[in-house]
Amino acid sequence: MAVRERVGEYRRRMRERGLRPLQVWVPDVRTEAFAAEARRQALVVAHADEIGDDQDFVDAISTPWDEE
Repeated sequence: MAVRERVGEYRRRMRERGLRPLQVWVPDVRTEAFAAEARRQALVVAHADEIGDDQDFVDAISTPWDEE
């Protein structure tokens, strides 16, 4: 059986089970652009305490998980 036929059969079986194919594009973590952006975001997080405290705001708009 050819690869195309095996793949087609597999997809048919999966559809019969109520599933559908999904393609997901993710960032290429090997690129310099990704490394630069990750570095930038890490620095922002590392210096967050110096910039301000947003936790008070988060607490003000949040409901504790054990209260309804």
